[in-house]
Amino acid sequence: MGFLDVLFGRSEPVKPDLDQLFGLPSAAITLQAAIGFTPTGAGSVCFAGVEGGAFAQVQQEVRALLDADPERRGIPVEFSRDSYGYSWLLSRRDPDDLPALVNDLHAVNTALQDSGFGPQLLCSLVTFHDAELRPLALVYLYKRGAFYPLCIRPGRQQRDNALELQVAGLLKNDLRMEEDLSRWFPLWGAPGMGD
Repeated sequence: MGFLDVLFGRSEPVKPDLDQLFGLPSAAITLQAAIGFTPTGAGSVCFAGVEGGAFAQVQQEVRALLDADPERRGIPVEFSRDSYGYSWLLSRRDPDDLPALVNDLHAVNTALQDSGFGPQLLCSLVTFHDAELRPLALVYLYKRGAFYPLCIRPGRQQRDNALELQVAGLLKNDLRMEEDLSRWFPLWGAPGMGD
């Protein structure tokens, strides 16, 4: 970082650290013990849509990698595109096997990054719910190297900001939390959030 960067308040971007995803199982234990949220077994990776043969090949390789896992018991990996043009990959696992879901998400992110598509990666999320079926996602921002909680009120396009702040406070020792609240994007309709 140079003198002008310091003078104008610019900072170097945080480098992605995909190994941060492996903190999710311990965060899940904290969530369940403190406020009763448990994993749904769903997790997603979001990336900017890219056209072309190389990207199509990487998508096929990722699908083959995850579908080949005998533990998946024939549950296919789902690809979709949202109304903003972003692509999503949704993986489902047994809710009690969060480490396997985290491995899936890590493998997808790594495959895309290693194939030169790292700049297209936006985020990964793992979903939870409580006894009232309130949805909660822990979202990993690829370019920020940090997580934030996303709590959407059931049946509405409205966030539960108080619960988000509570979850962030609970998990600050388990996960690197995004400090800039303006980067806590709502991700309406993210695959897996309705589970």
